[in-house]
Amino acid sequence: MSKTVDQYRKVIETCRAIFAKKAQDYGTSWRILRVSSLTDQIFIKAQRIRTIQETGVNKVGEAIEDEFIAIVNYCVIGLIQLSLGANGAEISADEAIAKYDALSNEAFELMMKKNHDYGEAWRDMRVSSLTDMIMMKILRTKQIEDNQGITLISEGVDANYHDMLNYAVFALIKLGEMAEVK
Repeated sequence: MSKTVDQYRKVIETCRAIFAKKAQDYGTSWRILRVSSLTDQIFIKAQRIRTIQETGVNKVGEAIEDEFIAIVNYCVIGLIQLSLGANGAEISADEAIAKYDALSNEAFELMMKKNHDYGEAWRDMRVSSLTDMIMMKILRTKQIEDNQGITLISEGVDANYHDMLNYAVFALIKLGEMAEVK
């Protein structure tokens, strides 16, 4: 499990560095986005990954790792929006990064609990299956959003964002391990 902790933290560090640089370049203009728009953005990223996985063709040239990083970051942004509301009021880059740290730590803690209970089952999964799990969580989230957040028995949007974030981190860990083998 200590290997997972180290790998997870390294992936989050990479994602956070990109988030911080974009916060400097663009500010927090994403504060204008509704949560449903962020879910659709995550869908676009996951759909691109899936298309490349299925066809083996990448015409844009950007690596799927970049798309998984974007999924992590959009999930954190979605969690920030859920906590603050999508009112368009920008926050400082420092405040956004502090929220990023707190929310990515929440996802880490959840991963640790689930990883214990599931016995690191994700390590035996294919990256394509992790992509499919993200797609399924997106579709669930879209349904919850279409139901105005009302669920009868299911977890809410935030739980799905945490799970998508963690699946994307697992995919990045696995892709990193595959690159090391080559």
